[in-house]
Amino acid sequence: MRLYRFPRIGSIDNLTLAEAETPVPGRGQALVRLRAASLNYRDLMVATGRYGRGDALPDLVPLSDGAGEVVAVGPEVTRVKVGDRVAGIFMQSWIGGGIDPADPASALGGAAHGVLAEYRVFDQDGLVHLPEGLSFEEGAALPCAGVTAWNALYHGAQPLQPGETVLVLGTGGVSILALQFARAAGARVIATSSSDAKLEQAKALGAAELINYRSHPDWEREVLRLTGGRGVDHVVEVGGAGTVPRSIAATRIGGSVSLIGVLTAGTPFEPTPLIGRSVTLRGLYVGSRQMFEAMNRHIALAGIRPVIDRVFPFEQAKDAYRHLEAAGHVGKIVIAIG
Repeated sequence: MRLYRFPRIGSIDNLTLAEAETPVPGRGQALVRLRAASLNYRDLMVATGRYGRGDALPDLVPLSDGAGEVVAVGPEVTRVKVGDRVAGIFMQSWIGGGIDPADPASALGGAAHGVLAEYRVFDQDGLVHLPEGLSFEEGAALPCAGVTAWNALYHGAQPLQPGETVLVLGTGGVSILALQFARAAGARVIATSSSDAKLEQAKALGAAELINYRSHPDWEREVLRLTGGRGVDHVVEVGGAGTVPRSIAATRIGGSVSLIGVLTAGTPFEPTPLIGRSVTLRGLYVGSRQMFEAMNRHIALAGIRPVIDRVFPFEQAKDAYRHLEAAGHVGKIVIAIG
């Protein structure tokens, strides 16, 4: 089989196409013929040596998000069968409940080998069935970005309720899926971007209000204006230190900010506004298999289709990374594996 590896971390140029023996599933395992994989900003950070969650494996097979079909199973496999359309969960050991300190060691595409390969063996417990009607490319958009957005909206101290207002920053995979989930739940969504063209795409997906943060550099003030001074109920915060203070200022008293990303630089923020507004700031790291399965039920019932910005052929994997690095996308960047 063909697969990609990083013999050395530090540059996208180090991504190398290689060959290996097709693995054979053992007890409790399934062999998946991967059909598509998607990229997250995390994958770019891993490739360039900027990921802050421990060292990547030597000769790493990258990417955490893949979908395909089961082509063989080992003894005692009951959760999947040959022919099932499946995706791997981000942390292979996080099935349900709270995250365990050992779970990050099972994160695909970093601490564990990932899915940029034609075949991969998974433990049966590390797989979920794709929602009916989704393509493999759409299914590959879900394991990291989808579950992260779902966790942000539904697994904090105050799960999203119909009629509430959600602020999403930018138009990457997490933000766009959060927009789609929130709209399907009857929430009002405010979206930000530096691009009017991207904001129009967010509007087409159901965003009620749009803020260009180049035109409104103090965009938290615009959020307050749009909410009559009250602020939003939830912020899906993908920016990090550079945007957290503004997100807190844009949140209603008693609201919540789900901290996910590290896209912007900044100094440690002053906590007094957080205290003064009684805002809950919650960090999260993707989610469990149980969250993934709940999200998939919502996707199926609501008819949600993940937004795919562009699909690259397997042979052009480096170009997919560069497209991610250029930050011109809306939704997910996908590599078709075959």
